This record gives sequence, structure tokens and C-alpha cells, in this order.
Amino acid sequence: MKHLLIVAAAFYPFLCFAQDLPSSGYPVGYFRNPLDIPIKLAANFGELRANHYHMGLDIRTQQKENLPVMAAADGYIAKVVIEPAGFGQAIYIRHPNGYTTLYAHLNKFFPALAAYVSGWQYRTESWQASIDIPADLFPVKKGELIAYSGNTGGSQGPHLHFEIRRTADDTNLNPLLFGMPVPDNVPPVILRLAIYDRSLSTYEQSPQMWPVIRTSEGGFRLKDSLVVVTASRVSFAISAFDSQSGSANPNGIFQASLQEDGVLLTAFEMNNISYNDTRKINGHVDYRTKEKGGPWLQHLSRLPGQNAPCIYQTVAVAAAAPDFAHRLTRPATDGVIDLSDGIPHAIRITVKDAAGNTTVLHFQVQYRPSPVVSIISSPLAGKVFFPGMLDGYEAEGVAFYVSEKALYDSVHIGCSIIDSAPGRPSPVYAIGSTVIPLQEPLLVRIRSARVSKDRVVMLRKEGIKKEAVRPEWLGDWASARFREFGDFCLVEDKLPPVITPIGIRDGAVLRKVSRIAFRVKDDLGGIRGFRAELDPPADGPGGKGGHWLCFTNDKYLDFIYILDGHCPAGKHVLKVTAEDVAGNRTIKEYRFTR
Repeated sequence: MKHLLIVAAAFYPFLCFAQDLPSSGYPVGYFRNPLDIPIKLAANFGELRANHYHMGLDIRTQQKENLPVMAAADGYIAKVVIEPAGFGQAIYIRHPNGYTTLYAHLNKFFPALAAYVSGWQYRTESWQASIDIPADLFPVKKGELIAYSGNTGGSQGPHLHFEIRRTADDTNLNPLLFGMPVPDNVPPVILRLAIYDRSLSTYEQSPQMWPVIRTSEGGFRLKDSLVVVTASRVSFAISAFDSQSGSANPNGIFQASLQEDGVLLTAFEMNNISYNDTRKINGHVDYRTKEKGGPWLQHLSRLPGQNAPCIYQTVAVAAAAPDFAHRLTRPATDGVIDLSDGIPHAIRITVKDAAGNTTVLHFQVQYRPSPVVSIISSPLAGKVFFPGMLDGYEAEGVAFYVSEKALYDSVHIGCSIIDSAPGRPSPVYAIGSTVIPLQEPLLVRIRSARVSKDRVVMLRKEGIKKEAVRPEWLGDWASARFREFGDFCLVEDKLPPVITPIGIRDGAVLRKVSRIAFRVKDDLGGIRGFRAELDPPADGPGGKGGHWLCFTNDKYLDFIYILDGHCPAGKHVLKVTAEDVAGNRTIKEYRFTR
């Protein structure tokens, strides 16, 4: 029996995580480098980000913008997206082999596509765009110019974001598995190990952490080969990074696996992640530690509420070797280890990159009851909520509800009044803790009979951050959904947005300028709409009737219009309207000559 278990444990990782790229099933060499410079990565697939995995490759553009971007393979342009954050300006190319490539943070499209997009924007009177394009309109060949690189959207500096997706289900795949030309003979680095007491919520403890030491031979070890813990059921997490040949940039790791006494318990792999599931990163990392300013820690276990699909592969020998499944002496554990027998257990943590470079950490772990607490319990206030249960809290003036799929782990969630100054529409309620992540939005209800409902917003506050939502009303109860816990209250918003012109004033002569810009601010930070019209009629109904102008709003900063043929020479009136979440509206007019 023992020998059979060892054989299966040795064989199983190769069944699940083959590193020979041609056998991965992906067409190696089919896609070319989308730039004409060597690929240097600023970020790789699966790298850890706030509330999401990084879903492609960030390719450096030598700190420059407007480098030519080429189609990675034959296909046709199927979609264009323009948005203030996220991708900024992006192109989707659909390929005949069942894959789609995406190119994001672009400055501009090639001329024919740019003209098509501009026509769509003026027809729909919307700068923001998500345009599905007919297959026969813009066919492209491998290496053909499609755009110029930039820094638009959620970009922090000039680069090209490149993705490969499976067209059938729009799932993102790791581009490095397609043989993209990124030389890599550098193994990953493990920085630290964390251990959790799994009799406690992962959000109500501070794990015990050990630095991982790099040996002179290039290996990795802990200071002590035997780790003694005071918890009988534990799980592990690691901080680790990877880099490529010729680069010291710390990128994300591709795979990690956990073995106990020679038996594979669990593993994860950064591949096959959709944007529908990217927020599940909050169950993969130690969210509490990161929220409190600590390091990224990646769990080597699957939390009980981590809904499938996700990146974890727990022991499923029945799928890999059905003839062997009945010989297992214990079930899959999702990476949680039972140490109650009090004897040392051998742990092996293996980390790999997409090129197959491997790093291994060996140590032993043993449970010993002790009055010295090594893992610090930090219980939260409130009642216990569990994954898989629809539950809530109701009081005289406030209620909240947590859906069955909202929580990754059981945890206490409370509600209390932290500010009840008279004259306000409602007290300020602290609901839950910001160290608890949510997979699905929280429904918050607040009662108020003292306000005019048409100018009331529900406000979520976390430090200096504010999020205003226009609630739905049922009687005296206002309801709204939020993706995070925090401090909630109703606010009567009577202040309209403030419009500040940049480069234009009433009566200006604009013959030598190339653009008009406006900065729009709101006291609660919620701008719901912006509209600019050229030469509106004096009695235009509803603030409309003029010629709409396309103002961009990259990164939610200034609204900018580049003067073009839509604003001919002569005298003009520009009418600008801004509206906030509560419906307050500001309208300004500027007369100018071009």
C-alpha cells in the first residue's frame, strides 16, 4: 500500500502539470511578438493585483509611446473597446484556430479603423465604446499594423498589454504556454512561508511567518528544518516571485504544489482564468494580511467558499489514474493538513515557472500543544456567517444580507453605529470589516423618513475613499449593493458638480489651440454623465439639440476634445453639461471663435 501511494504521488504531478510546452495542446509558434522590439516583461500572466489576476503579458515599450503594434497572427478585427480605465483603447482579433488576441492601452488605431470607430461614436453620441465589428470588415495578416502603443486606461506607464483567449468561452490563457519569445532559465524565488490555524477563520488570525533563506548552492530552506506549531489543523501560504533571463523584474509565479509525506495534496496553476472569475484572487491570497499592509501571500489550500472554477487542482487521482483511486487511504484535503497525531510530517513545496524552471522548499512540521500561541487569533465582532448560506442582519434602522456565494471563509460580521449626529438622513453604520473580501455584492438597507428621496445617495466610506450609489426605495428603506464592507450612510446631495475650463474661456479665440478641456469634480466623487454640444438651439429641449462633440475621459481625469472637422472655423457656442449620481446637474456655455 505504502509503495503504491508513493508511486502515485510521484506520477500524478506530471499528469496534471506537464512542462513540455508542445504537449500542452497550444499551438506553439503560431502567434508572433506583437511589437518589433524584443519582449521584455513588466508583468506576466497571473501576477497578483488588487481584486484581480493580471490576465496577460505587459510588454515594455522602452518607456515610449506610439510604437507600431502588429497582428500576432492572421484573423480579423472582431471588437474594439474604449473606456476610461481598464484597457483604455483596445483591439480584439479573432483567429481561425479558435483563439482571440487582445491588444490594450493603445494610443490610436490604424486610420481606417480609427475612422470607423469615430463614426460609431458620433452616431451613438458616446465616447465610451464596445463595438462588435463584422468579420469581413477588417481582415488582418500576421505582422500587419493595427495600432500604436500607448498608456491609456488603467496603465501606470507606457506598455502594451497582450492577451490570448479561447474564443469559445472567452477564457484567458497564459501566453507563455504558446512559445512567445521570452528567454527564461531563471527559477522562481520563495521569500517567506506562512502557517494558518484552520480551526480559525483565515480573516481572524495573524499567521505565523518564517523567512525563506537562499542557500549558497542556490536552494531554499527555513532556518529550522522542523517547524513546531500549536494548531492541529494547518495550511500554508507562500510569498514568491519569478523573473526571466536578463531581467530582475519580479513577476508572478506559474505553478505551486504542496506535498505531505510524499503525497500531493493540492496545487495551483496560472492558466485558464476568465474575467468572470478574476476577482477570485481574493480567496487565493491572504486578503487580511495584504489589506493591513503586509506582503502578498498565496494560499496552498482552497478556502471552503472558493467557488469553481478556480486555479486550484486538489487531489483527484480518480481523474488521473482511475485504477488507482480505490487504493487511497485518505480523501482529498484541499490543502489542509491534520497534525493531531503529534509526529513530524515531511512537507515539500514546489514552485515552477512556465518554462519549467523549478524551486523546491523542504521542511518538517509537527503539532505540540503549548501555552505559547504562535498563530495570533484576532476575532471580529458580530455573528458568524458561513460560505454557502444566505444570511443577514436586521435592526431597527439598518439591515444587510450576504448571499450564499459571497464568502470565501466563515467569519464574524457585525454592524454598529459609529456616528449619529442629528440632522443627517441616517446614522453612519460600520458593517463588517474591510479585511473580509466578497465574491458577490453585499446588499445594504438603511431606513430614513426624514429626507427627500430624489437627491439621496447611499455612501460607502473607507478612510478617504468614497463610493456613492443611487439607492432603490421601498417605503422608508433605501437599498443598494456594494462589493466591499465599510462604513455606510445616507447622504442628501444638493451640490451639483463643478466644471472648470482648461484652455478655454467665454469669448476666447481658439485659432492656435488644438484642444479644449474641462475638469469636472463632485463632492461625493460620482459623475454619472458628461455632455458637450456645439451650437445648441436657444430652446433645445432637455439640454440637447446641438451637435454632439466627442470628449475623451482617459483615466477619469479631464474631458478633452481634439479640435477637428466637427468644429469648423467661425463663431460658436459650446454647451457643457455634467450630472452627478444624485441627479444634480451643472450647465455652462462658452462662446468662442475658431
